[in-house]
Parts: sequence; structure tokens; C-alpha cells
Amino acid sequence: MTTWFETVAEAERRAKRLLPRSVYLAIVAGSESGRTLRDNVSAFDEIDLAPHVADLPATRDLSTLVLGQKLALPVVISPVGVQAIHPEGEVAVARAAAARGTAIGLSSYASRSIEDVVQVNPMTFFQIYWSGSRAQIQERIERAAKAGAAALIVTLDWTFSHARDWGSPRIPERYDAATVARMTPQVLTRPRWAARWARTGRPPMLTVPNMRTRGAPAPRFFEAYAEWMQTPPPTWDDLRWLRRTWPGPFLLKGVGRVDDSLRAAEAGFTAISVSNHGGNNLDGTPAAIRVLPAIAAAVGRDVEVLLDGGIRRGTDVVKSLALGASAAMIGRAYLWGLAVAGQTGVENVLDILRAGIDSTLLGLGKASVHDLEPHDVLVPDSFARTVNTFDNTTTR
Repeated sequence: MTTWFETVAEAERRAKRLLPRSVYLAIVAGSESGRTLRDNVSAFDEIDLAPHVADLPATRDLSTLVLGQKLALPVVISPVGVQAIHPEGEVAVARAAAARGTAIGLSSYASRSIEDVVQVNPMTFFQIYWSGSRAQIQERIERAAKAGAAALIVTLDWTFSHARDWGSPRIPERYDAATVARMTPQVLTRPRWAARWARTGRPPMLTVPNMRTRGAPAPRFFEAYAEWMQTPPPTWDDLRWLRRTWPGPFLLKGVGRVDDSLRAAEAGFTAISVSNHGGNNLDGTPAAIRVLPAIAAAVGRDVEVLLDGGIRRGTDVVKSLALGASAAMIGRAYLWGLAVAGQTGVENVLDILRAGIDSTLLGLGKASVHDLEPHDVLVPDSFARTVNTFDNTTTR
């Protein structure tokens, strides 16, 4: 395979040069001051590795089981909405994940349908939001089941926090004359991106086909978003109903507290994702990796625990596994690859992570990702953030 870039950081630099400014900023998307966004990434630098020098394994096994699916490496594509940064969008990502033997989380707000994505990657985990009535939610779940989704994800780490100190990009609601006039100066400075879309004969897709209800056309993104904003947040009873509605593997995305992880286990979820929505939610929450160890210790024997937030290298994945995760989910990392080179770019990102995981296992003297333990990493005493479930206070 042609090497497009050697690191995720290089993929981001190339994507920044390729994408219109507002499109690039929409992917960066850290809320408010961006403190949580930065901590998600930088927290990994506080964790050291403890390598061996002899009796190292000649071969390493990176395969694992996540939500009932046998994966070639412990990395899962996290659901991200409206991937119109490339004409093939989520289908390109799904093909790349399939080619590298892993699963894709597909957003309800994706620009491509669940049917299109499952067709190219049967290891598709369909993600829903608590949006609309129970009847509408059930209809979307039944559609996902009929399409062949392998698992369901419900995302709850979102509080509609939009303010950004660096300025929020304007995302168009529709492509009309006013939008074209406003976007043209940006697009003209990015001719390669513009030419890519020009060859398709259509503008970037702003509709979300997976939010379509029976007998109605696919809504535009902001129409679906408004429905979500106007829906009262779910209760634990609602989540138990959701669990009964989907009997297969089911992941609750967005857990950051031990008590919530215990409630999720009691509600019947088979997996949780320790996540803060990539720092694009409630700013000031700790990096996901900081709260992972306590949550994994509390529920890791009862449910699968995934880490979602800040993954940029194979070493980040290994550190997550050593601290209790069964796999890591990636978001921005693969989007930079998608922006640069479509399917090939996403494959390149997955290859970077695979190589990093493999070389780190070698250095640590581990023959399998399942052999990783807490003593393989060195964590400073001040690193962890833990919510005490008894008196509801936070300790450091």
C-alpha cells in the first residue's frame, strides 16, 4: 500500500490544508475553552510505558472480541455525523474498516444510510440518540435490525453546548444561492476539495437518511437536530425500555462516572464507552483516560468497557487496554484520513494504529493485547479522577 502519511498528526495537517476553514473547524469542534478537548489528547503523555528487553514475543496477536464481533485489532470506528468531508463519506469509512478487519459505528446523523453501510461492512454498530417519541425511536431500531446492524449504540454524552472561544463555524442548513455566495470564497481557496465534489455533480449532502420516518423524506441535519433538542432527556427507565427493545449487543456511550457505569450494568447494557464526546460537550470534564481505571475496576467484569477520546497513536490504545478497556474508539483520527484520501486514508490511519499497537506490545513483552495489565504502564499519583459513588464528591 502507498504510504500517504506516517502519523495521525500528519494526516490532520494535510486535512487542514485541503478542507475549507469552516469544514476543518467543524471537525475540531471542542466546546467552550477546549480544555477537555486538549486534555483528552495530552493526558496520554502523562502515562509512561514499562518495557522489557529480553524474552520478547516474536509474534503478537492484536485480535479481540467487541460487541460480539471478532476484530483484527482493538480499535473501533466511533460514530460521527454527516461525514460530508468526502463524497463517499461513511461508505468509504465502512469499506476501510472492513478491509482492516474492524467495526464501524454509524451515526443516526450519517450522510449515508444504514443499508448502504451494512452492505459493505456487516460489522456495523448503529448509533441512536434519544430523539422523538418512543414510537419513532423504535422504528429506527427496527430499521437497523432489518438492515443487519450487529449492535446498537446510544449516545448520551451531549448537552447542546455550542459556545466556542475560538468561534463556531457556520454549517449551512441547505444549499441555496445565499449559502453558495457565503461559502464560495472559502471553497475557492481549497480547489482540490472543490474539484473532488465537482466531479460528483452534486454538493455535499446535508440530509440524514437514518432519521427518516416512515412515509417522510430524509430530514436535513438541523431539522433532525431540532427534534433531538426538543426531546426531554431519557430516564433510566427509558434506557431500560430501550434495552428491551434491542435484545442484542448494546453499548451506552458517554459514561464518565462510576455510579453511572453501575446503573448501566444494572439496566442491562452489554458495554459502555467511557467518553466525553471528544471534548465537544461539557467543557471542564476530565479526559476519558483519567476516569477509565475506576470505571473499569467497578464494572469491567460485568460489561465491556471501551475508551473513546484522544486516541492518536497505537501507544494510546495500549495504555487504554492496560488500564481496563477492551478496545478503543477513534473519531477525529479517521476523519483526517477520510478528508485526505477517502477509503485509503482511513486504512492508512488504521495501519498507523495497528503498527503502533504491535510495536508497543513487542516492547512490553506481550504476545497478545489480552495480556496487558496495569503494571505495564506507569501512572502518576495525580493522574486519575474518580467520582465517589457514596458521598458524590470528586477526589484527585
